[in-house]
Amino acid sequence: MEKFEGYTYVDGGVCAAKGFQANGLNCGLNSDKNKNDLGLVVSDVMCNTAAVYTTNKVKGAPIVVTQKHLEATGGKAKAVIVNSKNANTCNADGEEKAERMAELTAKQLGILADEVVVASTGVIGQTLPIEPIESHMEELAKGLSYDGNAKATNAIMTTDTVPKEVAVTFEVDGITCTLGGMAKGSGMIHPNMATTLNFVTTDVAISTDLIQKALTEVAKITYNCLSVDGDTSTNDMVCVMANGLAGNAEITKENKDYETFKQALYIVMMNMTRMLAKDGEGATKLITCVCAGAPDLDTGIIIAKSVICSPLVKCAMYGADANCGRIMCAMGYAKTDCCVTKADVYYISAAGKILVCENGNGLSFDEDLAKKILMEDEIEIYVDLHQGDVKATAWGCDLTYDYVKINGDYRS
Repeated sequence: MEKFEGYTYVDGGVCAAKGFQANGLNCGLNSDKNKNDLGLVVSDVMCNTAAVYTTNKVKGAPIVVTQKHLEATGGKAKAVIVNSKNANTCNADGEEKAERMAELTAKQLGILADEVVVASTGVIGQTLPIEPIESHMEELAKGLSYDGNAKATNAIMTTDTVPKEVAVTFEVDGITCTLGGMAKGSGMIHPNMATTLNFVTTDVAISTDLIQKALTEVAKITYNCLSVDGDTSTNDMVCVMANGLAGNAEITKENKDYETFKQALYIVMMNMTRMLAKDGEGATKLITCVCAGAPDLDTGIIIAKSVICSPLVKCAMYGADANCGRIMCAMGYAKTDCCVTKADVYYISAAGKILVCENGNGLSFDEDLAKKILMEDEIEIYVDLHQGDVKATAWGCDLTYDYVKINGDYRS
């Protein structure tokens, strides 16, 4: 992971920050008893909480319920209850079931149902059986621990092949603070929040309004620059909970302390974005597109995203085909007025760097070197527009035969 001055990576995920406990178990939603399907994250004290949600017009019942809860409490929450295997979406009784999950959690923790964030992931359009969740809630709550992050992370995985956790420590006004998170997602991942399920916890004292501002801005340059397959899911959210137990003076203004917090949030969310892209369904390669020389950030993001979203580019990366025409084509249909016809294109990996397109024109290049560069499991497509000094990055993955196999039989 990339190093950032003043920030230190630590273990613990959502339990790295002070005062957060977690647990996960198999309640029976998933027939594989070795896989957790119900997770819980709880703070010792009330948290200022903010979230961003999918832009899909069809929203999962848990999102609707969570939005209502955070509105009712003025951005306060103390717990997150989440299940996998079933998305609880497009169900007539979906909101009722989501509210019931909150009520069951609240009863075990001695809090209000409105103080619970609810999330689900899995198959859409299948009725969520509440009985397995109800019968295991007491066990789930009793098993909470300050090192239970791995169990909770396992509980949110669906087609994920690896757990995704990141945490950092840093100083705010001379006080050591921590921010950590867990994420899930392999498929149905496409920019514009739609992303995946992501939960971030911190012991920083900061107002709800500033958490929301930082989250919205950081999501724009991390999760909203992520695409695996072009499908915007129905249940995606990023939730940030801050309990203030680090003991710093509450951050209520956009000052130096706010920027320090925002950078920590960026580091965690950016790394989880990379993890999500690399673990795309059937993926063998992490593809990063850096769009440099852009006239403004939005233009750079649009062009970088257009490249990593292109099915033809994704297929070329899978086959290690250094076809610069596919890059130029994807930039050309990007929804921006920026002229891309004079761009330079490089392929970069641990195996080297090669210029394949200059001033918008394809070049003769060492095909063997290009092949070697594109055979690596992490590849950067570097585009220079020569129209400004702004740089934007987007993350994606290659498109393989296994993606079709996984999604041709997803409900099993």
